[in-house]
Amino acid sequence: MKISYISTFYPLRGGIAHFNTLFYKTLTLRGHSVKAITFSRQYPKLLFPGKTQDEQAGETEFYKTGAEVLLDSINPLSWMQVALRVVEQSPDAVLFKYWIPFFAPCYFVISLFVKLFSRAKVIYILDNFIPHEKRFGDGALRWLATRFVDGYIAMSDAVEHDLTRELPEARYKKSSHPVYDIFGEPVEKNIARAQLGIDQNAEVILFFGYIRKYKGLDVLLDAMPEIVKSKPRLKLLVVGEFYGDEQFYREKIGAMNLWPFITLVSDYVPNEHVAGYFCASDAVVLPYRSATQSGIVQIAYHFARPAIVTGVGGLGEVVIDGKTGFVVPPESPAPLAAAVIRFFGDTETGFEANVKAEQKKYTWEAFAEAFEDLNRGLNTRDSHN
Repeated sequence: MKISYISTFYPLRGGIAHFNTLFYKTLTLRGHSVKAITFSRQYPKLLFPGKTQDEQAGETEFYKTGAEVLLDSINPLSWMQVALRVVEQSPDAVLFKYWIPFFAPCYFVISLFVKLFSRAKVIYILDNFIPHEKRFGDGALRWLATRFVDGYIAMSDAVEHDLTRELPEARYKKSSHPVYDIFGEPVEKNIARAQLGIDQNAEVILFFGYIRKYKGLDVLLDAMPEIVKSKPRLKLLVVGEFYGDEQFYREKIGAMNLWPFITLVSDYVPNEHVAGYFCASDAVVLPYRSATQSGIVQIAYHFARPAIVTGVGGLGEVVIDGKTGFVVPPESPAPLAAAVIRFFGDTETGFEANVKAEQKKYTWEAFAEAFEDLNRGLNTRDSHN
């Protein structure tokens, strides 16, 4: 199959770029001819809260997809340029990664050209259908984004629910987010802790990834006094770039006298350093207020680390309560604290072994098969989900 794949690729950074690169490579290994197109400008600086949108490391072998850097999210001339480039490629399918309505205008124009001048099917991979942080105009933009889409891949039950509620006749497949395996092999916990200067006897939990309000770091901080009262050796690693008011969190930590129990690394973490933080930890904590799915759990699973999550969106689908971690209500510090304390007090469950067994369900091959099945169904008018 000939595929045009439009989304974030190197030199852009972040989990979505990692996802696209891994999926590109999987599709290529399965014999498909894939042409990638990425953004020359993903977001205007005014709308981007982070420090940089670009990967700071060089283009290692992992990142090599040959992606053409063409698409400017706010320049309509570039949308038409990309559309004409896609038509020129004569693909069987045009694949977009969709996660926020901001990209609706450019996706709409490209999809329109595809429909006018080719026979390709337009397929969206949905991280979210409804964004975590809602803004005025989202509904109208979402309507625009979906005008010429033939099919969707929903990555969680929550996304499936949002999609079918708004588009009951949508043609789609559901396939869960695969495990990330790009951050190297696991290292021994004692080695990882020595490298990071963490006490070998500490009980360590990790909050990892971009820090935004919906991810609930403040809820975890509110749970910390109860946790450290029971677990005085506890260490919380907060590792990720702030997409919001960093000073708010620093002042909150100080006001609660939590600095002795917290290590804060407020930067984007290069790929080669990710393994150290996960392998130094005993468990990963995701106290999210909202979610559809999360690549963080899939990184944790790669390193055989259990996760303590809130039961929002797709998090409760991938974390099996009491087996591969714990699931607690959102915005509830007391149950969150109890789950962390319970985790460190449980010596019988065998969380790590359970995670290793569970991770086998989330493969890139299975995700590629869902895409192939969807495209085949679209071409034969088989409308099953």
